[in-house]
Amino acid sequence: MSLPEDDSSYILKTKMEEDLIVLLGGRAAEELVLGDISTGASNDIERATDTARKMATKYGFVESLGPIVYGSSEHEVFLGRDFNNSRNYSETVATEIDREIRKLIDSAYEKCKNILVNHDDQLRLVAEYLIRKEKVDDKEFISLMTGEITMDDVLCMDENEPNKKEN
Repeated sequence: MSLPEDDSSYILKTKMEEDLIVLLGGRAAEELVLGDISTGASNDIERATDTARKMATKYGFVESLGPIVYGSSEHEVFLGRDFNNSRNYSETVATEIDREIRKLIDSAYEKCKNILVNHDDQLRLVAEYLIRKEKVDDKEFISLMTGEITMDDVLCMDENEPNKKEN
């Protein structure tokens, strides 16, 4: 059987787990580099939580919950109400779902932090680059990761370059 090349409804569990790790990267980087966290990663956290919830309740990716869909979507819009999810499971199952979502998020967060700790030099290089330039495009990022742009290069950058916002 061949897999569709561009079917966004077909996603492997491993890919979704990797997506969780990526989504939690900003939060983990703040914690590691700044020793504090901000609201900056709130949308990523929301998306990670939504992904973990789907893994647990829609796709059957959590072994303890089994290959069962928990909750049902109401696709009918009535009197100004958008899509609602109705719960068709007990409080006990709801507690288990919450526990499994937390496990998925916690596991991804720890893996993310381990990756960042193991690549601390690159993390700090990108952080310093972002402090000076405020944004990085794909080519610049690749140059940072491959060593084409070094910390010495970044430290020599003029902080008043056009990409830097004026306060």
